[in-house]
Amino acid sequence: MIFRQLFDLTSSTYTYLIGCEETKKALLIDPVFELQRRDLALIAELGLTLETVCETHCHADHVTAAWLLKQKTGCKVASAEVIGASNVDLPLVDGDVIQVGNERLEVLATPGHTDGCLSFIMADHAKAFTGDALLIRGCGRCDFQQGNAVTLFHSVREKLFGLPDSCEVYPGHDYSGRTKTTVAEEKAFNTRLGGDASQQDFVGYMDAMQLPHPRLIDHAVPANMKSGELEKGGLPAEVTWAPVHHTFSGVPEVEVEWVISHRDKVHILDVREAAELENSVDRLENTQVLPLTQLRDAIDEVPTDKPVVCLCRSGRRSAMAVNILQEAGITNVANISGGMLRWIELS
Repeated sequence: MIFRQLFDLTSSTYTYLIGCEETKKALLIDPVFELQRRDLALIAELGLTLETVCETHCHADHVTAAWLLKQKTGCKVASAEVIGASNVDLPLVDGDVIQVGNERLEVLATPGHTDGCLSFIMADHAKAFTGDALLIRGCGRCDFQQGNAVTLFHSVREKLFGLPDSCEVYPGHDYSGRTKTTVAEEKAFNTRLGGDASQQDFVGYMDAMQLPHPRLIDHAVPANMKSGELEKGGLPAEVTWAPVHHTFSGVPEVEVEWVISHRDKVHILDVREAAELENSVDRLENTQVLPLTQLRDAIDEVPTDKPVVCLCRSGRRSAMAVNILQEAGITNVANISGGMLRWIELS
């Protein structure tokens, strides 16, 4: 199995990528709208095809990327049937199974944080993705979206705590840098639900929390009831001057082949050191040479009447050049993937 845990710093949301080694099919659990480009870049770099996006519940602290990913990849969207969200292809109920290649996830209804919470359990019960029902040493709040502390108590104690002690628990959030736990740990040490906690103990604890109203709830919940569909139904603006793709590290790139056939449409910035270009057979004509070590102090020398594509030997230093130019406010910029080594291969 291919497995990655991804994190959104803004909402402290975890997104999970699960892929099948044999078929290269993949699914995402709880993707965040603003980070869909990151997720798609990782999927592409791992050679996977996104088949399904699974939602653990209707989120109140961020907007899902489900609808947008569906538009871009044709993947299916899965969430709890009880939520009644639009743009859902797979309305899920307790006991359903989601297949991704040769990997299987069991659907477990774990309401209480909201009435539509689901947990996704790997078929071998080695991993559980619990959304906001069970967090590390905690749980989701129960005071909005039809939440109910009694219901959550039974969801966790009778269902999630019924999984094997060795089962790894991957939550929907963590606000302290923790990444995973186990059923055994939470049964023993969960502040709200572990040990000898009774239903009365738990309900009393949750009632006393008096948390502030979630800051984004009035925006996030209506959007997530449409699986994150944009109000006008359109897609976010994309780069139009070239077939730019973004790496998992966030660098916009174009392929050498495109640059070769569109040299008159772009400004090529070669950031290799001058010593590298002395008597070099791979120095290109009609390019600007500005070493990376001097770029920050010479930004004004880079013309911006055309999109800028950065070049170096391998594409590594030029990726940093792209970052420097972006920091300076130059938006139409991309790295030449593979650098001069790739260019020579095609010559």
